[in-house]
Amino acid sequence: MSYVTPQDFAKKMIDAGEAKVFMSTKDTLIRAYMAGAILALAAAFAVTVTVNTGDPLIGALLFPVGFCLLYLLGFDLLTGVFTLVPLALLDKRKGVTMNGLWRNWGLVFAGNFAGAFTVAIFMAIIVTFGFTSEPNEVGQRIGHIGEGRTLGYAAHGAGGMLTLFVRAVMCNWMVSTGVVAAMMSTSVSGKIMAMWMPILIFFYMGFEHSIVNMFLFPSGLLLGGNFTIMDYLIWNEIPTVIGNLVGGLTFVGAMIYATHYKTSPARPVADEPAAPMPVPAE
Repeated sequence: MSYVTPQDFAKKMIDAGEAKVFMSTKDTLIRAYMAGAILALAAAFAVTVTVNTGDPLIGALLFPVGFCLLYLLGFDLLTGVFTLVPLALLDKRKGVTMNGLWRNWGLVFAGNFAGAFTVAIFMAIIVTFGFTSEPNEVGQRIGHIGEGRTLGYAAHGAGGMLTLFVRAVMCNWMVSTGVVAAMMSTSVSGKIMAMWMPILIFFYMGFEHSIVNMFLFPSGLLLGGNFTIMDYLIWNEIPTVIGNLVGGLTFVGAMIYATHYKTSPARPVADEPAAPMPVPAE
């Protein structure tokens, strides 16, 4: 059977986190760059499908193709290492330190941003014919996404910031579930089916994903979106990164580690109650 039990993939999660800590700088950056680029291209694809069909559900149904592809290729997203690497530290794997964790997160962040920004530039060129005309309908939609998900939150003050944070938490709850889902099967088809479901949920529900936003918001700025770099950083990227960390580590990594890797002893079987004494006949 291709199904991997939770007890087995819990160990695979920790092993993966340990391996990422000791990965070379070159390999970490390349894998992060390609992950950011492929996910950004999937986001551009989903927006294009939504604009052309008028149905956001179709775009959301097709967006997971990018996520599945990048994980099958062995590339890394910041949202995934947020969940996996701390488990190796929690399990006290030899040589895994906080410095190693921060190094991995920093390199993956940089690689993801570079990859997503590359696609943002490419897409801006495509939708403006090399910046010689106004953005087409897809470019205009991307610009408005950036406005709504920065200034839209800012208009609600503290309530907007709370909403942004919660959306980011719930995003990586689903995305990291997709990362773990790839370990649930040994077959390609099984991995794809398992990953597809949580990624569809996050995208259609409009949750906040830090790497997708590394594409959408720079694209919006390139295409004349009515917001600033500081709007993007304060009212989206920074709170989104923090929320993604909390969501992936708390609701996925820590929960699976606590119940499938550090399983508590089963409760003892209670003694059966004594059979009632027969009542003598009168």
